[in-house]
Amino acid sequence: MPKRENDKVSMKDALSAFIQKNNLQNGMDKVDVRTAWSNVMGNGVQNYTTSIELRQNTLFVALSSSVLREELSLGSSKIIQMLNEELQKDLIKKLVLR
Repeated sequence: MPKRENDKVSMKDALSAFIQKNNLQNGMDKVDVRTAWSNVMGNGVQNYTTSIELRQNTLFVALSSSVLREELSLGSSKIIQMLNEELQKDLIKKLVLR
């Protein structure tokens, strides 16, 4: 049985250490990106979003409306900036709307 550490650690620090130790940051980023997309884009865009996938530094978003896809593609750099601000890290470099 492993020896227990007696140091008091905050829950946030304990979770961060667990994520780093088990190499789970990529999975956490994928979940965080979905939440950030929903928060930044709102319910109107979220209703037309069919899938969100983060692969390395590229965010792939499938939309069911071609008109909305075209409108969002015009402001993709602004969307990337807003998503990175919501995530509080420079995670997304490219946005692909399908």
